[in-house]
Amino acid sequence: MKKIHYTDRYLLNPYHPVTVFVIGAGGTGSQVATNLARMSVALQALGHPGLHVTIFDPDTVTEANIGRQLFSESELGLNKAVALVTRINRFFGFSWQAKGNRYPQKVSTDRENPELANIIITCTDNTRSRMELWRFLKGHRGDTSNNEQVPIYWMDFGNAQTTGQVLVGNIRNKISQPVSNEYLPVPRMNVITEEVHYSTIKEKDSGPSCSLAEALQKQDLFINSMLAQVGCEILWRMLKEGRTFHRGAYLNLDTLRVSPIPI
Repeated sequence: MKKIHYTDRYLLNPYHPVTVFVIGAGGTGSQVATNLARMSVALQALGHPGLHVTIFDPDTVTEANIGRQLFSESELGLNKAVALVTRINRFFGFSWQAKGNRYPQKVSTDRENPELANIIITCTDNTRSRMELWRFLKGHRGDTSNNEQVPIYWMDFGNAQTTGQVLVGNIRNKISQPVSNEYLPVPRMNVITEEVHYSTIKEKDSGPSCSLAEALQKQDLFINSMLAQVGCEILWRMLKEGRTFHRGAYLNLDTLRVSPIPI
């Protein structure tokens, strides 16, 4: 019997726009944020409240970012999150938010006044940030209330030069599933840190690129945008259809192949 995951019912008909945190506004994050804006408009056309997105990134726009990332010369020197959100808000008439800092912040600060959202999306290129985020989110796995600050899903994007993957999993322990005679409903999907043992990976800090040509040696021109499209397609179906047969996908630009990761 084919496995399926039914989206948490609260996200399908909430009293407010679904809250989303995008962590990282670089190559993938800038593409994901733009896709989320289109998704919000489409959801509202279908009678859903749409999305309210907050983007986190401490970095500023440099010349090396222009071309591969969604930034222009007029945005040089601006904080990436601020530049991206300002442009999206003007274009779509939204009131999304930008935070020029990392997420999560210091543990003590988060304990006193935690910043949380229904969907957390990571578009960062280092493993340490994922481990820190998971240590923070694990403390909220047992949350059973339904409001704009309850974390339910975590979607993670990661890529090398011509390959990448996206994976969505539960922050909430188990998500109630309806009875199905046709499929086998699965209440829990692993998050990225439960799939990959990051503690065994030695991370290289290559530092920022000084030029677009140098940046393209690390990540090809369209790897981020194609990966963003695949991941946002999964999220779109989860919110539009209320279900998904796939919890992620692998992308290989060398073979032009997308390999789905089934539930």
